[in-house]
Order: sequence, then structure tokens, then C-alpha cells
Amino acid sequence: MNSTARLASFAIWAATLSTTTDLMAQDVAAKTAAYPLRPVRLVVPFPPGGGSDTVARLVSQRLSVSLGQQVIVDNRPGASGNIGHAIVARAAPDGYTLVLGSSNFVANPALIRNNPYDPMKDFTPITYGATSPNVLVVHQSFAPTTFKDFMTLAKANPGKFGFASPGPGTTSHLGAELLKIQGGIDITHIPYNGAGPAVLAIVGNQVPVAFLGLPPAHPHIKAGSLRPLAITSPRRFSELPGVPTIAESGFPGFEADTPQMFLVPAGTPKAIVQRLNAEIVRILDLPEVKQRLTELGFEKVGGSSEETAQRIRRDVAKWINVVKVAGIQTQ
Repeated sequence: MNSTARLASFAIWAATLSTTTDLMAQDVAAKTAAYPLRPVRLVVPFPPGGGSDTVARLVSQRLSVSLGQQVIVDNRPGASGNIGHAIVARAAPDGYTLVLGSSNFVANPALIRNNPYDPMKDFTPITYGATSPNVLVVHQSFAPTTFKDFMTLAKANPGKFGFASPGPGTTSHLGAELLKIQGGIDITHIPYNGAGPAVLAIVGNQVPVAFLGLPPAHPHIKAGSLRPLAITSPRRFSELPGVPTIAESGFPGFEADTPQMFLVPAGTPKAIVQRLNAEIVRILDLPEVKQRLTELGFEKVGGSSEETAQRIRRDVAKWINVVKVAGIQTQ
């Protein structure tokens, strides 16, 4: 083939490639504009009945109406949330598979060697839906009545007291480790298999102290069986106005909340991310939704995809440092 023929052949190939690319782009644009054309799956990496599952169902019922397609909650528990996380990381980036990421999503990269996903590279955040503070609670028979009293007693008795948590790697556990580092106290971690068993342990006075998410602890605080000493959010919680934050109690900047973040696989079209963000933030702003979240021990956050990405980067870095300084063994 002479040079003229080769140039002509190349021109035909280039034109064909350009046409094919244009058609593919038009097809993607058309599908994005018509989104959603079929049911949407919202993966929850935890069993039914927990805090994340409750938030997911509260939002999904209303999102089904606003999208005009059913939003199906798909519980995929196991491996500290990584079964659900990995499913969504590998899913097609077309807006039909979402995940509700919680504390494990940002803590697992610090705790698990060869973690099966990268929270920044494999996902695009939709919005930071809601958050709940963790709370330091004690059994009513335990002597300290204030956070200051507790810290004084713990410092005077290194290694004497144990604290319950819902399990290794939860923000309840890591928040306690952060307090141990910053406060110079030595208390022993007693992990349980979930918030329910941890709550039963402290209510039954098997352990005197616990770091728990507010949703499972709240009913027992209201009933008077648990005494809250401090919460881990940057601001006091509206349902517990008399309970100080750890940040205001001598540890500025202390924060160890449990997030509820809506995410999609990386590469999902920006228009779909923006549509989902607008719909979910609107739902979270509904008075009945905000009231229900508060009753459950959550606080609505919302915000943009970019703001959520910044929060994820910050939390991942924070827990990597805590795990390293505390000497927590990775899996």
C-alpha cells in the first residue's frame, strides 16, 4: 500500500472512530438525561435494623417517589462492611448502585491490610447524609458523675477499668483510643459483636464504661439506666443539651462521629451525582425526616459531593494516625 492509500485508509478509520465516539457520547448523554430507567439499588453493608439500615430506609422510601423508580435497600453485611463496599466499588458507574458508607468505610483502610477498595479513588460521594455522635456512658453505679471526674479516676487507676465498644475498628472504639492518646489514660478495650451486645453488657453492669453510638444508647439514657458523661461531636446534641462535648472539656478539635454517607462508584456521570445529591438533600431537609433522625440520635448534615469528599479524606487520615499511634494491630 503506497503512502497516499495509507493516508486515505487512516482518514477513513479516524472518521469512523470519531463517529463511533460521538454516538457513544450521545448514548451516555441520553441515558443520563433519562435517568433512572429502572430500579436503583442502595447497598447497606450492615444487617437490617441497625442505624445505617434505618437511615437508608427512611431516605429510600421518599427517594423512590421523587425518582419515579423503586429504590431497593440491599443489606450486605460482613467483613466489617467490606462485602458491601466491594460490591459497589466494582459496580457499573451508572447511578443504579449506591452505598451507604458509615464509620467502617473511612476506618477500614487503616485497619485492614490490602483493603479491597480505596475510599477516595473507587467512589464518588453524593452527600454526607447524617451523623451521630458517639457517647461516653457509664453504669449508674459507677462513681464518676462528670467527664472530668472520669478522667481523674482513670488517670489514677491505669489499666483498672475496661470499656465496651460495638467492635474493633468502629468509631466508638477508635474514638476511645483517640481519647486515650490525647488524655493520657489507660483503659482496656472490651469489644462486643455489635452495639446491641455492648449495650446489654453495660446496662447489666458487666463493664462499667462504654463508648457507643448515640442511637443504641439513647433509649437507655432516657430511661436513666445509663449516665452520659460526654459526646464526641463538635457541638452538643439537641436531644442531650446538658451533656458536654469532649472538645469543650479540655480537648479542642476532638471529634469521632459515626457518619452516614451516600456514595456511588467512581466515574458515575456528574449529572447523575448532582441529581441524587439534590434529591437526597431535599429529603433530609423534610421536617418529618429531620425529626425522625433526631429521635433516633442522628443529626442531618447534607452538603455537596465535594464537601463530603473533603470529610472522607480528613477522616481516613485521622484514623490512620490513631491506629498507628495506638499500636492497633491491622488485620
